[in-house]
Amino acid sequence: TIINMLITALTCYSPMVNPMAHLTIEYSANLDAVLDMSEFCEIARRAMQELACFPLAGIRVRALRADDFAVGDGGDELAFADMVLRMGKGRSHELRVLIVETLYSALEEWIEGKIDQPFALSLELLELNSPFTEKRLNTIRPALRGRGYDDA
Repeated sequence: TIINMLITALTCYSPMVNPMAHLTIEYSANLDAVLDMSEFCEIARRAMQELACFPLAGIRVRALRADDFAVGDGGDELAFADMVLRMGKGRSHELRVLIVETLYSALEEWIEGKIDQPFALSLELLELNSPFTEKRLNTIRPALRGRGYDDA
């Protein structure tokens, strides 16, 4: 809802929050025939941007195709898209729940009617432990600011 989005926008940023958010989608190769994974990534990126709790320069979405996989009883038609959202620590429990629900719902809605085979969509949110991550070399934020994005 709009109220939830406003609350998110007002409570999301804090000096104690590591703003990055990287979504990795690992998917079974048998989905290539039914889903456009570039569009899948764009739907996810847009949902993350619209949440207004990640700076634009901190958003990354990538899809990795699993050519070799086995699901359930080994049936060739069984498919999956397993998503892991890694983000910096510092966001409230309520905000993390909202992030998961918003992102999952956007992708679930986009996928609806596109897949006519047994399929599993999953999403896990992981918070990174700041002392054990490093991101010193990054010129994306200045590039986006140069394109006119103030919130980068």
